[in-house]
Amino acid sequence: MHADMSFVGLFMQASLLVKLVMLTLLSLSIMSWAVIIQRRSLLTKARANMLKFEDKFWSGVDLNRLYAELQARGEQNSGMEAMFVAGFKEFSRLSQLSGRTPSAVMDGSYRAMRVSLNREVEALEANLPLLATIGSTSPYIGLFGTVWGIMNSFIALGAVENATLAMVAPGIAEALIATAIGLFAAIPAVIAYNRFATQVEKLELAYANFMDEFSSILHRQAYSEKEAV
Repeated sequence: MHADMSFVGLFMQASLLVKLVMLTLLSLSIMSWAVIIQRRSLLTKARANMLKFEDKFWSGVDLNRLYAELQARGEQNSGMEAMFVAGFKEFSRLSQLSGRTPSAVMDGSYRAMRVSLNREVEALEANLPLLATIGSTSPYIGLFGTVWGIMNSFIALGAVENATLAMVAPGIAEALIATAIGLFAAIPAVIAYNRFATQVEKLELAYANFMDEFSSILHRQAYSEKEAV
């Protein structure tokens, strides 16, 4: 009898545990690709929105009018837009209080933007740990399936008096497929994780720089209002 050496044939001939390992790895691969596509779309959109908002913010637009436009959009704001709304809203609220000091107004505005920054970064980093987990564990899951399959092949081979390579080859091949699927799941996940993590770091740095620059603008406005009073 000739063993079916195709992928489907080797899968069907594999033991139950090796089949479970292969199905698990295929599920992890599908999951990682879904995360990769979703994260790529989100990060691309976040960068585009950031550049668009920066152009509008530094174009000399009136900040009160810009705040009113973004505030009307509600929860649709994200990234720098959300940070700007949070900071300017807190600045306006504290500026209207009696007995206020410029330092207290600035501290409150800065804290509001810091909280918004943390939320935006948390949203950008969502599901990235899943990619890291898939990338680091998939090869070992595949290796476990391979070791188990090869072990079963040699145990069965030991029970045969006249063993040949043709008898053990299908068992070893079906076991090695588990390692191949593990690498197939791990490599894209690792590459995507490293790329996305770098993009998130760049966005976070850009957000932090904007927060400091906007704080400087609010700082000047806060002390100019104090002098005017």
